[in-house]
Amino acid sequence: MDLKSEAGLGLAIHWVQQALILVYEDNCPLRLVKMGRQSLKWMVELESLRRGVRLLFNKCRSDKNPHSLDLSREAQWNYRKEVRKASKNAWRTFCSYIDDLPRSAKLHRALSKEPKIKLVSLVAPTGRRTQSKGETLELLLTTHFPNSGVTQELAVPGAALLARHPDWRLATRVVTFRRVEWAIDSFAPYKSPGMDGIFPALLQQAQEVFIPYLVRIFRAYLVTGYVPAIWQQVKVVFIPKPSRNTCSRSRDYRPISLTLFLLKTVERLVDRYLRDKALAIVPLHPNQHAYQAGKLVETALHQLVVHVEKVLDQQEIVLGAFIDIEGAFNNTCYDTMCDAVVRHGSEYTIVRWIKATWRAAWLLRPLMKFL
Repeated sequence: MDLKSEAGLGLAIHWVQQALILVYEDNCPLRLVKMGRQSLKWMVELESLRRGVRLLFNKCRSDKNPHSLDLSREAQWNYRKEVRKASKNAWRTFCSYIDDLPRSAKLHRALSKEPKIKLVSLVAPTGRRTQSKGETLELLLTTHFPNSGVTQELAVPGAALLARHPDWRLATRVVTFRRVEWAIDSFAPYKSPGMDGIFPALLQQAQEVFIPYLVRIFRAYLVTGYVPAIWQQVKVVFIPKPSRNTCSRSRDYRPISLTLFLLKTVERLVDRYLRDKALAIVPLHPNQHAYQAGKLVETALHQLVVHVEKVLDQQEIVLGAFIDIEGAFNNTCYDTMCDAVVRHGSEYTIVRWIKATWRAAWLLRPLMKFL
């Protein structure tokens, strides 16, 4: 199969995705899950106590002996006590396995989750309420994805560029078997899938079979910049922001874009290459705390507080200016981002791939859901 052409690359990607889905559906058929005692970690001891309580109750009802009635009540009391004790132990065991931030954050969201919000209409900046689902979607799209529009057709990709030998040599360094394996293993197994229905566990269980094909596909995709039609589809989920009294405006929601994990794998490969090569020579500014491992809002505030305390200890005056730029990342021009990648010493092949991916990923047909 010729992966240097658009038709060959698109056919190869379609074949890999269909093979993963068919294998998954054949080996993991849908079945009805019965919720009962088994879901509550029902133990053999509790089952034995339950049967004993039932036997004493039947005996008490048949012979009508006061002594049997006392025995039945005592057995019921012990049974309820053991059930409460088992429930507490199960909860303690569950909490003891929460040893990282993502799991604890998920538990916190589940315990503090407010009633499900049913979105009917939103208030536009003009003060007028949207009258239909189409108007609501268009308002959310223009708010969170500026300079974009709603279309019923997928964006038509441009012709794949003629690849040169240096481009293929670079793709060979960026995409290797071990790097693809690392990128796939870096995903949580059951993250929400994109439009193709492929979640990371499918890729992780079929690594030895599919990675050789993925290496060829990813190299061709990186070199040619051709984005297949299926990779242009993004599922957008709008989630209400926490600590909001009302959710009547578009700013009260934040979007989550669920792209395909095959595309995310390539993104992680390119990100690792840039961090290992380009950023190792021309690193980011030390005061930048966004999109960097180990840096977040708390580290930025800590750096500021340390500087303020140092100035105050020297009996001097400190003056600070705080600027909140609305939609700073959403409104950043793509050409500006690509220029920054070039300034950090990245190859033109990487920049060309970034431009092609952005052009195809944001000229898309939005599919939106609400939680």
